[in-house]
Amino acid sequence: IIVVDDGSTDDSADVVRRYGDAVRYHRQENRGPAGACNTGLELATGDFVAFLEQDDLWLPDKTRRQLQEFETTPDLDYCVGQVQNFWIPELQAEAARHRDHPVMQPVAGYVVQTLLARRDVFSRVGRFQEPLRFAFACDWFVRASDAGAVGALVPEVLTRRRLHEHNFSRTHRAESRDQFLHIVKATLDRRRGAGRSA
Repeated sequence: IIVVDDGSTDDSADVVRRYGDAVRYHRQENRGPAGACNTGLELATGDFVAFLEQDDLWLPDKTRRQLQEFETTPDLDYCVGQVQNFWIPELQAEAARHRDHPVMQPVAGYVVQTLLARRDVFSRVGRFQEPLRFAFACDWFVRASDAGAVGALVPEVLTRRRLHEHNFSRTHRAESRDQFLHIVKATLDRRRGAGRSA
C-alpha cells in the first residue's frame, strides 16, 4: 500500500504513521489527482496497480473479484467495476431529493477508483495527463481503447463514491465540462490523424 500525500494540510502523515511498515508514505507538492496517481505508478513494484482516492470506498472483495477476471481472461490488461454514489450525513436532504434520480443508480465505473490494471499496460497507453484534473481517467480509458488494451467490466458494485460539498465535479462544474469537451476533440483529432496515415 502506497499513500501519496499530494500536498495535504491535514493530519494525513500522522494517520499513515500508525500503520507502520505496512504502508509506504510519500509526500509531494500538490500536482492534482492525476499527478498523485502517476507518483503511485512510479513507486509501485507489483504486477498490478489499483487506485483509491481519499474520500471513496472499496468494497471488501473488490481486489479478489477483479483478480478473478484476470485469471479467467489471461490477456486482460485492466478491469473496472460498477460504482455507486453515496452522500455524507450532512447532505442527506440532497440525497432524499435524488431518491429516484439516475445518480442514485450504480454505473459502469470508468474512473480510477474502480481500476485494477497490469502495471505494464501503462507503458503502452501512457500515464495520466496531469493538466486534466477532472477528466484524466476518461482520457486514459479512451487512449487505452485506441492502444488496443483489453478491458473488462465487472457487473457488481465494487466502489462507493462519496458525495460531499467539496467534490471537484460540484465546485468546478464548468472547468470539468470544458475538459471533457477537450478530450472529445483531442480523441477525434488523433483518430483522424491515424486514419490519414494508415
